[in-house]
Amino acid sequence: MKKVGVAILGLGVVGGGTYKILSEHRELYKKAHDLDVEVVAVLELRKERALALGIPESKIASGIAEICSNPDVDIVVEVMGGVEPAKTFVLNALNAGKSVVTSNKELYCKFSHELEKAAKRNNCGLFYEASCVGGVPVIRALLDNLQGNKITSLMGIINGTTNYILTKMSNSGADYEAVLKEAQRLGYAEANPKNDVEGYDTVYKLSILASLSFHTKIPYTKIYREGITEISLQDIEYGKRLGYVLKLLAIGKNSDNGIEVRVHPTFIPADHPLASVNDSYNAVYITGDSVENVMLYGRGAGALPTGSAIVGDIIYCATHTNYRYSTFENTEFASPSTKFIENFESAYYLRLNAEDKAGVLSNVAAVFSKYNISIAQVIQGNDDNSDGFVPMILITHDTQENSIRKAVAEINSSGAGSEVVAVIRVAS
Repeated sequence: MKKVGVAILGLGVVGGGTYKILSEHRELYKKAHDLDVEVVAVLELRKERALALGIPESKIASGIAEICSNPDVDIVVEVMGGVEPAKTFVLNALNAGKSVVTSNKELYCKFSHELEKAAKRNNCGLFYEASCVGGVPVIRALLDNLQGNKITSLMGIINGTTNYILTKMSNSGADYEAVLKEAQRLGYAEANPKNDVEGYDTVYKLSILASLSFHTKIPYTKIYREGITEISLQDIEYGKRLGYVLKLLAIGKNSDNGIEVRVHPTFIPADHPLASVNDSYNAVYITGDSVENVMLYGRGAGALPTGSAIVGDIIYCATHTNYRYSTFENTEFASPSTKFIENFESAYYLRLNAEDKAGVLSNVAAVFSKYNISIAQVIQGNDDNSDGFVPMILITHDTQENSIRKAVAEINSSGAGSEVVAVIRVAS
């Protein structure tokens, strides 16, 4: 039976969940995989946290050097989060000949080129399934199951915090600030939620997933980003009337014209498979040229779901000694040959405050015509027009992002009786 020694860096929510799974399932892994997986060391500043999990004091390391010099450590699990000191610790482990499993999406997104170089140089494994979509095995699917396809698109709900907030706004009728406070109280959102609600977390994950899907480096700096902080309950309700559900989507498309990658709130049809992905659940909808459509769904975060992905990587590492690395040149920046589409096409939802008089809609239509924007649907809101203005909702046919931006700017500067107060992209 093969013995596998594991060291865990960080015993927060995910690190604690990983230790729990490894401890409780040790006998299972012996029987099922002929592996004796043991946590032989941990690195945790809060000694009381380690002791509370039942970890013997003798296994609590004094620093990363002790982990790296321990001959019983085969695999180092990094679940600390953030860039430093996690980056330094992971590089130290790789340079000491230890394979690494990480859940750190920001670290891997920004510095995978450095980490992979160290892993190759030292013939180590580098695994990161837990960095994207919690317990959902999307990375393994892209690496092992879908590699026979040319992936043409992926679209995902890959941040549990924002999905929880938008679901609660839609179902309860509460506004953004009220739902955010509830999410913080329940532990779904951090005290400082910027990373989630402004879309940064989703951008990091999309960078990783799009690079794997399209076999070229997609730096996070190339991804268009827009968060949910400006979303109003009013727009969610109008979207419902039109048959749409609002989600923060990560979107990647690969065509002959180039690659587009974007993160923003998006209305999707209520009958789309992603529309029923609610609360903190995540899902990724992948389209391949041979397999057509595949959707992977499950818990996107949490101690045990993310721990499940980490342990899966540990077992995979222990049973596969021929380590594989990126299928593309993994550098800091995108390849000069990779073309990115910034002026992408989409349908759009626009809400206007329009003066309640004749001619206003025709003025808007004239501006849209100037920029070759075709209107697919118009409804008038039922809000009180005591101030002389009423909401007007427009849905466009597919058009270019730059055209919408120019049209909105012209409408808002014209003083012609209307103002665009909300623009949300619409997926087909």
